This record gives sequence, C-alpha cells and structure tokens, in this order.
Amino acid sequence: MDTAEILKKVRRIEMKTRGLSNHIFSGEYHSAFKGRGMSFSEVREYQFGDDVRSIDWNVTARFNHPFVKIFEEERELTVMLLVDVSESSVFGTVHQNKRNLTTEICAVLAFSAINNNDKVGVIFFSDGVEKYIPPKKGKSHILFIIRELLSFKPKKKGTNIRETLRFFNNAAKKRSIVFLLSDFLAGDYQDALTIASRRHDMVGIHVYDQRDKELPPVGLIQAVDAETGGRQWVDAADKRVQQYYTQQFLQHTQYCRSAFLKSGAELVSVRTDEDYVKALQTFFLNRA
Repeated sequence: MDTAEILKKVRRIEMKTRGLSNHIFSGEYHSAFKGRGMSFSEVREYQFGDDVRSIDWNVTARFNHPFVKIFEEERELTVMLLVDVSESSVFGTVHQNKRNLTTEICAVLAFSAINNNDKVGVIFFSDGVEKYIPPKKGKSHILFIIRELLSFKPKKKGTNIRETLRFFNNAAKKRSIVFLLSDFLAGDYQDALTIASRRHDMVGIHVYDQRDKELPPVGLIQAVDAETGGRQWVDAADKRVQQYYTQQFLQHTQYCRSAFLKSGAELVSVRTDEDYVKALQTFFLNRA
C-alpha cells in the first residue's frame, strides 16, 4: 500500500472504531478495568447521608462546620497490545483476514483507553518481537499505532508467543492491562502466560477464520503452510483429511483455553465473519 492508501484506511478505521469507543464501549471499558485506587480530590460541606468516616476533622474544626473528603478513582492505566503479525495472520476467506480484524479490534481498544486517559503501547511479534511501541497518551499516538498495524511488514513468518511474553515480562515495569491478540496456532506458552498473569491483567483475544477449523471439500489441492513454507498435495474431499485438519485446530484451541484458564487470564474468541463488537461488549459487561 502507498502512503495515500494507508492514510485513507487509517481515517476509515478511525471513524468506525472511534464511534464504537465513544458510544458503545466507553462505560463498559471504564467499569471493566478499574484504576489503581482512590486519590483525594477535594473537600465539601457535609450532607445528610455522607459517611462520617470521610469527615475532614481539620477543616471541620477550622470552619466550625462539618466537611467531608471527596475521593476519586485513579484512572491512569497502561494498556499493552501484543499483536501477532506472523504469516498466518493474513489468512482469511470470508469478509476479511485475521490481520484486518485484529487491526480494528486494536483500534477500538486503543480509543477506549485514551477516552479514559490511559496510555497505550504495542508489541508486534512473529517468531520473536518485531517492534515495540512504548505506551503514550493522545489521539496522534493512536493514529500512529493504526498506521503501523496497517503497514507493518514482519521480518519473520512464524509465531513464538512464549518469547514475546518473556520479553514483555522483562520490559514492563508497572502493572498493565495486556491484550494478547493471535490465532494461537502455536503452543508451549502456558508457563510464560502464568508469569505474566501474576503481574498484569491478561486478556487473550483469539482471532480465527472458519477455514482454520474446516477444510472445504474441493478435491485435490496443494496445501501451503504459511509460516514454514511447506507444501503438500492433499485430497480435501477425503473425510479422514478433513477430520485430521479439524482435529489439529481443536488441539490448538483446547491448549489455548487450558493455558488461559490455568494461568488465571481471560480469553475472548472472535471469528473473522462474526460481529466482534458483540463479543467485546459481552466481555466488558461480564467483567464489570
């Protein structure tokens, strides 16, 4: 894509996802992810029904009239988006590929975060960490992230979630809200996920295509592994081939669910031809 086309796509995604963040997810996001605690805001005169434990006795003595302390939630949080940009992320067969869907979801989460005055950072990963964008605030920063999501070209094709989580665990100094977006077609990351979940609020977003799960019965085809480049002729109409293909997907999915459950992290699944808005909204409401 040239620069003009990228900017056009950025604008289109901004208009769609910002609207969703402002009108649908603003309250749900705030309720789902709490601040670090309560900080003092101001004092005001005591009103009937106020908790007597909140009375500011120094101010009360000075004015000879009861005053109470008002506290507000400390809202500044750090949101990290760990985004799978491996070769399998560009696969898609219906409305859009997994990478495009991931970009939209990231944009919604990022705009929801800055609406609540939170910082947003990104890690792009394949076989390892490809790029790290430190957390910042502001609309211009979010638009930069969206541009990178649209135009970034990874150097490697594979997927290594374990090493990505290890990098993040070493790089992150403060507790963060972490969204790990991937098709999770790779295993061996449970230990690293468990360590990350002890320090951070971890949420996995499983983005997959229907054809990741089901092989269409189209006869003899040359199957290509997007990440390894391996090629093999298979009879897609053969029931045994179809069953094996589905079984491989289910094994990865089961490992993913088990890893998130055992680590104490949460998991949301979104298919490329389904409404991700409904899935995210349900997730936010269940957390509130």
